[in-house]
Amino acid sequence: MSIIVNRRDLDFVLYETLGLEKILMADRYADYDRESLDAMLDLCQSVAEDKFLSCASKLDANEPTFVDGQVETIPELKEAIKAYQEAGLCASAYDADVGGLQLPWMMDQALNGMFVCANNPAHIYLFLTQGVANMLNACGSNALKDKYLPNLVNGNWFGTMCLSEPQAGSSLADIRTKAELNTDGSYCITGTKMWISGGEQDITENIIHMVLAKIPGSPPGVKGISLFLVPKNRVNDDGSLGEYNNIALAGLNHKMGCRGATNCLLNFGESGESIGFLVGEPNQGLANMFHMMNEARISVGMSAVMTALGGYLYSLDYARNRPQGRSLVNRNPEDSQIMISEHADIKRMLMAQKAYVEGAQTLIYYCAELIDTKKISDDEIANKRIDLLLDLLTPICKSWPSEFCLEANKLAMQVLGGYGYTREYPVERLYRDNRLNHIHEGTWGIQGLDILGRKVRMQGGAAVVTLREEIEATINSAGSQPQLMSFCQQLIDALGLTEATIAAVDQAEDPSLALANATVFLDAMGHLVIAWMWLKQGVAAIEGKTKKDAADTAFYDGKIAAMRYFFRYELPKIQSSMRLVAELDSTCYDLTADQFLGV
Repeated sequence: MSIIVNRRDLDFVLYETLGLEKILMADRYADYDRESLDAMLDLCQSVAEDKFLSCASKLDANEPTFVDGQVETIPELKEAIKAYQEAGLCASAYDADVGGLQLPWMMDQALNGMFVCANNPAHIYLFLTQGVANMLNACGSNALKDKYLPNLVNGNWFGTMCLSEPQAGSSLADIRTKAELNTDGSYCITGTKMWISGGEQDITENIIHMVLAKIPGSPPGVKGISLFLVPKNRVNDDGSLGEYNNIALAGLNHKMGCRGATNCLLNFGESGESIGFLVGEPNQGLANMFHMMNEARISVGMSAVMTALGGYLYSLDYARNRPQGRSLVNRNPEDSQIMISEHADIKRMLMAQKAYVEGAQTLIYYCAELIDTKKISDDEIANKRIDLLLDLLTPICKSWPSEFCLEANKLAMQVLGGYGYTREYPVERLYRDNRLNHIHEGTWGIQGLDILGRKVRMQGGAAVVTLREEIEATINSAGSQPQLMSFCQQLIDALGLTEATIAAVDQAEDPSLALANATVFLDAMGHLVIAWMWLKQGVAAIEGKTKKDAADTAFYDGKIAAMRYFFRYELPKIQSSMRLVAELDSTCYDLTADQFLGV
């Protein structure tokens, strides 16, 4: 049994629940079929287990160190990255015209998910680089792409995002980093950036930083932010590395989890000129950065899913093989102990993990399918619908798995009992690693403000209307199955409650009060969407089970049971949450700082 992937479940989601085979019929993906993709997954599983998983514990125990102004990492990290590069996987996320493999994004998420599950800190370097390269390809000039893109695509250089600053945090309107125009059209970058994952490392010979900065004289706030490419080492016109670009490592942040990935504070222009190059138009930096951020937020959701999957698979294997106690009706101490997987509360905790992980996983792959569908479609109306759905679902993709797949990791630790709290077993490490996903690429609260303050209202609520139509399509496909009728009605009721809550918030006179419980709304709407994903899986499971050659009925029965669990145990929770939001409850909003402790 693998503890980094459930290949049977992956096949079920990609091919039985969703439509990867239909995607593969497009000319864009003519080089691939199911057999070739299975072979690629075999390769990735082998590399991930042999090179990434094997050093995960050591990397966690031996985080990067700051030595004489430079970072040092363990040799096993470099070996793992090298194996990934030699397998040609650095090119998985890119189109063929820039040297990529041009895989469907559904498959890119699947194969990279195994590396995340095996060793997320090691994969963070690769994940960030893919985002930087895609953003450069979408927004950069031909000159910048010619000079920097090939080495990013092939993994010779890694990339980072430099957004936050010590005094600003998530408030990008308050950044102070400056970019002053030079006579040759380049810019001199000065300032300090904080929380830079991968900002310094000894794996690649160069690092390409994407830096948000303000050009003097630009409009105040976020409207005056521009985006710049700033290499660690300058690059000569012939592509060779030039001199050091005066980006100083000021210190490493020592984190609770993901310890194996550097996270640091960088000073630009402290000891000489840090030369940068404008990416896109001036004052369009935030819009350009979101070419990377939206993609990254879905991938962060997948990171949360896969880190929780590791905990679930390990705790499931442990529970099946750990004898302890006897059934509650058996008081005979001379009888053999039963496996803890037979105890009712262990079953509950395993089922909760399954419901969270496999529900969220389906949502991530559904969004990846939307992205793939848009790439092969020239239907302008259909593509606008896809854009609306992705805009609405992206905050949920990022935040719901980050919250509830972290809960799954907590339950995995509980299944192991005291052992789960020790470093002898991987579940405590996975929990610590997963906690980061709630913070990076936009915190929990930011995603809540985004969805309730903007996404559900954009274009007069068009995205919510589109979501309703898609949910109704699933309900219609489930309607012919009598055992799904009650779940269909429950989902319709939850959708109506969500729409009524949005309408109530729209009528609020105080916009700050209207958004005071936005995070509560985000979680509740996430439950609605995950219930929809479980109904999709329920339909597919019933269809699969009724096939004449169905051999794994236990798998399908497990899917139906997990769907039932989510609708019985989880979906009803949105009623109290939506009521708080709709009533504009001000319990927290009215608090003053001194009321927490008194004067």
